[in-house]
Amino acid sequence: MSSTARTVASDLGGGGQPRSRYGWQIVAALAITQTAGYGVLYYAFSVFLVPMARELRASNAQVAAALTLAVLVAALCAPTAGRWLDAHGGRGLMTVGSVLGTGAVLAWSRVDNLAQLYAVFAAIGVACSMVLYEAAFAVIVAWHAGNERGRANGLLALTIVAGFASSIFIPLTGLLVEAYGWRHALVILALVYGVAAIPLHAFVLRSRTHTEPHAERKEIVKEATRRRPFWLLVIAFTANGGAVSVMAVLLVTYLVHLGHSPVLAATLAGLLGVLSVTGRLITTGLQTRLPAALIAATIFALQGVAVLLLPLLGRTVPGAIGCVLLFGLGFGIASITLPHLLVQRYGTAAYATLSGRIAVFSVADKALAPLGAVALAQAVGYGWVMGAVALACATAALALVAYHRL
Repeated sequence: MSSTARTVASDLGGGGQPRSRYGWQIVAALAITQTAGYGVLYYAFSVFLVPMARELRASNAQVAAALTLAVLVAALCAPTAGRWLDAHGGRGLMTVGSVLGTGAVLAWSRVDNLAQLYAVFAAIGVACSMVLYEAAFAVIVAWHAGNERGRANGLLALTIVAGFASSIFIPLTGLLVEAYGWRHALVILALVYGVAAIPLHAFVLRSRTHTEPHAERKEIVKEATRRRPFWLLVIAFTANGGAVSVMAVLLVTYLVHLGHSPVLAATLAGLLGVLSVTGRLITTGLQTRLPAALIAATIFALQGVAVLLLPLLGRTVPGAIGCVLLFGLGFGIASITLPHLLVQRYGTAAYATLSGRIAVFSVADKALAPLGAVALAQAVGYGWVMGAVALACATAALALVAYHRL
C-alpha cells in the first residue's frame, strides 16, 4: 500500500467514515453512557439510603455498606476487565456490562433483606468495572493511539459531560422517589440506563481489529510492574483518590462542625463538581506546555495546603470558600492525568491492563478511606482527619515529582 493510501486508510473508520468524525461519535456515545451509568449505578444510591433502610429495617450504615461492597468488587474486577479491553476492545464488554447493570438495578428494586441487597450490589460492582470510566477511557485511548491531542480532547469532553451526572440524577431520583416510591423509581432508572447504554455500547463502539500479540502485551505489563515509575503512579493516584473521597464524604459535616449552616455547607460542597470541570480544563491546557506529572503534583500540593488551612480559616465564610475553591481545582484532574501519563510512558497496547492494575488500589482506597476517616474523627476529632488528608495530598505530589525525575 502506498503512503498516500495508508494515510487515507488511517483517516477512515469502518464504512468510509472519517476517523476523526467517528472518534467524536464514540466520545458522544460514551459521554451519554457514563453520565447515565454514574447517575444510576452510583450517585442515585444516596437518595435511596433512608427509605431503603426504613423498609428493610436496617441501619443506615448497614445499607451504606452495600455501596462500599460494590466499589470494592469493581476494584477487584478492574484487572480482568483491563486485560479484556486490551485484547478485544470495549464493544462486547461494555454491552454485557450495561445489560448486567440494568438487570442488577431491576433486581435492586425487588430486594427484601440485606443479604439480597449485598448480592445485588456485588453484581453492580462487576457491572461498574465493565462500563464506567476505566473502560470508557480505554476505548478512547485505543481509538486515538498516536493522536495525543485527539485523546486529550476526547477524555476532557467525556469527563466534563459525565461530571454533571450527580447534578442530573440526584435531583431526578429525588423526584421519582417522591412521586412513585423507591422501588418504582429504581425500575424507571433501570429502564433509563438500559435504553441509553445498551444500544450505544452495542452499535456505536467497535471490537478491536488490530491488537498487539498477547505475549507482547504481557511483556509490557511485566516490565512496567517490575519498575519504580509504575508503583509511584500507584502511590500517587491511590493517595489522591483517598483524599478526594474523604473530602467528598465529610466536607459538609466538617463545615457544619466549624459552625456553618447546613445550607451553606451543602452549597460549598456542591462547588466541587463545578470546580472539577475548571481543574480539568486548566490541566488539559497546561499539558501542551508543561509536564503533566508536575502539573498534577502542584495541584495536589495546593489541595494539601487548602486542607491544612481549612481548620484555621474555615470558620469564616470567606475562609471556607477560599479553601473549598483551592481544594476543588484538583477534584477531578486525576481522571485525565493518569491516562496521559500511562500512554506517554508505556504506549497504548497494554493501557487498559495497567490502568486496571492501578485501579485495584486507587478504587479500593476510594471506598475504604471515608470509613477510616469517620472512625478517626470519632476517636480523635476532625483536625486529625484533615491532617491525614493533607498528608495524603503531599504523598501524591511527592510521588509524581519522583515519577517525573525517572
